[in-house]
Amino acid sequence: MAKEMKNVVSIPEGVSVTFQDDILSVSGPKGKNERYLWYPGIIIEVGDSEITVDSTSTKKSHKAMIGTFSSHINNMMKGVTQGFEYRMKVVYSHFPMQLKVEGKKLFIGNFLGEKKARSANILGETKVKAGADQVTITGINKEDVGQTAANIEQATKIKRFDPRVFQDGIYIVEKIL
Repeated sequence: MAKEMKNVVSIPEGVSVTFQDDILSVSGPKGKNERYLWYPGIIIEVGDSEITVDSTSTKKSHKAMIGTFSSHINNMMKGVTQGFEYRMKVVYSHFPMQLKVEGKKLFIGNFLGEKKARSANILGETKVKAGADQVTITGINKEDVGQTAANIEQATKIKRFDPRVFQDGIYIVEKIL
């Protein structure tokens, strides 16, 4: 007896979805998300009010990919309707940091008294707003927003100092998903 393998993802109101040449495009009030979705034996069908992700095989790997694709599609729809936001806290006790957004980079000046500014890449269409003690990252692509936050956190990673004493850095404190 074969187990039920397909997942059905409902399309929210105000969102339009197209699937052509293995590229899923989701458009909504906040913008447009596109993603390449292909795996051997996985079939994606777009209806009027739902997307069906099914498989021609009953293998465990196919079932896992069905769940993965369904999650990606849900995240894309959530992004174009609600968006994603990460809030980060700027922590320093020794040297006050200066944050500056220029193009697709966030520059962190005077980190631990360093002369040269550190930088973190901003991915995709992600928007970064840097305040005195808080950084807000917003966007419609969950992966770009999350990776941008990780880049900022990694840029302020402390080396050659005792992390128990020098707790300076920029840390994720809240994810609004």
